[in-house]
Amino acid sequence: MPLIPEEPQIHESAQGPRATPASGRTAPTPRPVPGPRPAAPPRPGRLGPVRPAPPVQRTPRDAAAVPGPSAPAVPAASPSVSASATPQIQLIPASAAGALDAAEEAVDLLLESGRAPGEVLVVTTGEQHPWAAHELSFGEASYWAQHDSGDDVFYADASALDRAAVRPVVVVAVNGGSAAVTATALPAARARAGALLIVCGEPQQINSVLGAGI
Repeated sequence: MPLIPEEPQIHESAQGPRATPASGRTAPTPRPVPGPRPAAPPRPGRLGPVRPAPPVQRTPRDAAAVPGPSAPAVPAASPSVSASATPQIQLIPASAAGALDAAEEAVDLLLESGRAPGEVLVVTTGEQHPWAAHELSFGEASYWAQHDSGDDVFYADASALDRAAVRPVVVVAVNGGSAAVTATALPAARARAGALLIVCGEPQQINSVLGAGI
């Protein structure tokens, strides 16, 4: 009797390779979408007195003469610099009406370049700076106490320079006053500038007092 080969039996449990369902795949992690950047923190305010806006606006000629942000940084100096050292002299051309405003901008540049507020003395030859006039209304004792503390920029009239102490930087605003006042104030201011003397005013008048070529 011929042998009939047995047909291979297919078991129901045998299964081929399983395909991973699409739903079983791991979804790629979505990349975070950057949100709006936080605003830069505001520049910290200056300690001490807040200087009111100057009452006189500069003319376009005066505005062009005041150094902008591209002006070279003022070299640093120690507050203990002796008054006998010869300070560097910088002249900022300005009319009498714009000298105080030019001095304000010079002070801002000094502070932005790293100068401490207590290293700066501002002198006026004409009308007093509004801050000085305001503080003097409370009495000279309170006014000069702020000078002696040395914590902030101090504003003084040229007539009070004999009482002012040496500071690394002195800024003079030739904003009026007689020629005699200017002739006296500039040498006195230079004597109290340890490292730098900045003079805002008419170049011809300033050069005649401090010397040509400034």
